[in-house]
Amino acid sequence: MTLFRSKAEQKLVEKGLDPARLPPGQYLTEKWPVLHAGTVPRTDLATWNFKVFGEVEEPITLTYDELQALPQTEITIDIHCVTRWSRFDTSFKGVHWRELAELVRPRPSAHFVLAHAEQGFTANVPLAAIEDDEALIAWKANGERKRSARLGCQLRAGMGSPRAWAVMTSVR
Repeated sequence: MTLFRSKAEQKLVEKGLDPARLPPGQYLTEKWPVLHAGTVPRTDLATWNFKVFGEVEEPITLTYDELQALPQTEITIDIHCVTRWSRFDTSFKGVHWRELAELVRPRPSAHFVLAHAEQGFTANVPLAAIEDDEALIAWKANGERKRSARLGCQLRAGMGSPRAWAVMTSVR
């Protein structure tokens, strides 16, 4: 066992947590690490919209309020970011893809999703990843709306358990 792993495990044991929850090479944090490129986008929720288009029968554009009016889901998960930080027992509240899928009706030819974010950033993931029960378009984390300029997001798309390998902020 490496020294890094022993220290990480020791800290977890001291906190009364099961070390098996922390993947090798990760460290536990209670903070929200800020990882973004460029400036933090400022978003006006009065003009912001969320679009689902492409390989769907009924493309839609929703306002922030319309998106939040859809049936909501709340989950609590451990986040394991590819940048090596982990955060345990993190709750998210938002809308699951299944709610959007009912509105847009994806075509059988749809196998991937290209998620767009502010400033032209994108992430492509298999459709199966956003169908996972732990994948949300979330507007709350641990009971708080993440609207701070420091975190740079109105919505956060989290896809792909067990690691949050395609978490994007400021999704559109």
